[in-house]
Amino acid sequence: MTDMRRTLLWVVFIMSLVFLYDGWNKHNGRPTLFGAPISEPVASAPAAGSSAAASAGVPAAASGMAGATTLPAAAAAAASAASGEAVNVETDLFKATIDSTGATLTHLELKTYPDAIDPDKPVVLFDQSAVRHYLAQTGFINPAPGAAPLPRHLSPFSVQPGERSLKDGANEVVVRFESPEIGGAKLVKTYTFKRGDYIIGVRHELTNVSGAPMTPQIYLQLLRDGRPPEGQSTSMFSSTGFTYTGPALYNDATKFKKVEPAEIDKRGANPYKVEGAASDGWIAMIQHHFVSAWLVPAGKPRDFVTNKVDNDYTVAMVQSLGTLEPGATAAFQTSLYAGPQDEKKLGALEPGLELVKDYGRVTVLAKPMFWLLDQLHSLLGNWGWAIIALVVLLKIAFYWLNASAYRSQAKMRAVNPRIMEMRERMKDKPQEMQQEMMRIYREEKINPLGGCLPIVVQMPFFIALYWVLLASVEMRGAPWMGWVTDLSKPDSLFGLVPYFHMPVGPLPILMTLSSVLQVALGPKAPDPVQARMMWIMPLAFSFMFFYFPSGLVLYWLTNNLLSIAQQWFINKRLGVS
Repeated sequence: MTDMRRTLLWVVFIMSLVFLYDGWNKHNGRPTLFGAPISEPVASAPAAGSSAAASAGVPAAASGMAGATTLPAAAAAAASAASGEAVNVETDLFKATIDSTGATLTHLELKTYPDAIDPDKPVVLFDQSAVRHYLAQTGFINPAPGAAPLPRHLSPFSVQPGERSLKDGANEVVVRFESPEIGGAKLVKTYTFKRGDYIIGVRHELTNVSGAPMTPQIYLQLLRDGRPPEGQSTSMFSSTGFTYTGPALYNDATKFKKVEPAEIDKRGANPYKVEGAASDGWIAMIQHHFVSAWLVPAGKPRDFVTNKVDNDYTVAMVQSLGTLEPGATAAFQTSLYAGPQDEKKLGALEPGLELVKDYGRVTVLAKPMFWLLDQLHSLLGNWGWAIIALVVLLKIAFYWLNASAYRSQAKMRAVNPRIMEMRERMKDKPQEMQQEMMRIYREEKINPLGGCLPIVVQMPFFIALYWVLLASVEMRGAPWMGWVTDLSKPDSLFGLVPYFHMPVGPLPILMTLSSVLQVALGPKAPDPVQARMMWIMPLAFSFMFFYFPSGLVLYWLTNNLLSIAQQWFINKRLGVS
């Protein structure tokens, strides 16, 4: 019975690693254990009028807001979608393109982050191409019944003269767009890109040039197709199989909320939904390692809206500017964050913004683990050494629990000759043999399951660290030492084994050898079949570590070495060879 329990624990451990391996295999685009290779839908070029259709993603109603009625969505959908002048802007962090149609940000490259597929290219966040549709849009709504549309993200703008690149000694680049009179109003939209800052300032100045008062509402919208980016990471702990890609919102009333694209799809022909109203909060579009978010000062009521337009998903905020008298100008300042999911920086920008970092279902353990890792990194200056220090701290925290387990293993190793002799003598009497084995364990004060405790204790931390490495952009490209230049990728110093397409490096090889040594130090299973399994299992699952992030392998290798040292010390003290 005890042997069976031990076997079941090994099976649970092995299956956990199998699922982790399968997820990592998907991440690398290889055939999985449970199906075909992960393939992304082939993106077709945007159809003529697609940008116009996207305008229907603007809320059709802002029901939670005082004075709001409906938006002219049908008219917006019929508007011309012709592209205007492309204005290219470059700073130390960005290469951006702003289309004069709507003064919309249609392309944004993050210069300091290499692409996951092609390291020679930067990460592309916003894009309007055959491959990706991801835009930051803004505009105004006139809620008065029958009112003409105000300047919006389909309206023509003219770009004003000025610098388009960040010059030496300059701290910012300002790009200004002006609309003609539309619906009795003119709009000036100004983008401000600052040196070393992933926040883009976007200022709106709406002037009422009509002869009557108006009550305009501003909308801030993020529009994105539903496909995860190339190189998107996968995991068994996500309901979709992927780290989250899609809309999210936050306010003090509802807190952080992901609006899954699948949830929007279920709405059928009427996907528009007001997600709530509040006087604070933000909206975001999340993907692995990166995020875009519209940030607005708290204090004024706003509605949160999600929608689907063709194959694109939208999340928007709508806020009233109050009554704008003839000849008056209303200014509205907002910020667009577009960059990495740096947990500390995001948390300092807006309440709850750090929650866009997706730890899946193990957030409760992964978040404090990252905090501890970050503290260790601030002391040691290297994420690899921080991982090693984390293992040391965990071993200290669970020292007595592990020591008890290793003492149990040492005692089992000491009585193993008696057990083997008894099994041989009573092999024809299985029931009596089991009773005699339990008697020996009781007399020697041995817990047969004690040796499994280290595995049970370690697995939650192992899985949590897997997610920390998967979700943390801080680990992206982080080196340890020597040949390990990226702790988020597999160790592959020795290249590829052609037949298995397996990256082979020293870390997983050393981890395998350490696992075998652990078996040698542990008690020998009385049953010959189980004894063989104890030797085969470490070899059987070790090949999966070749595909795991090198940081995860470093964690497990360090843990193995410390466990071996502790087991050897206990064996020696108890006189077990």
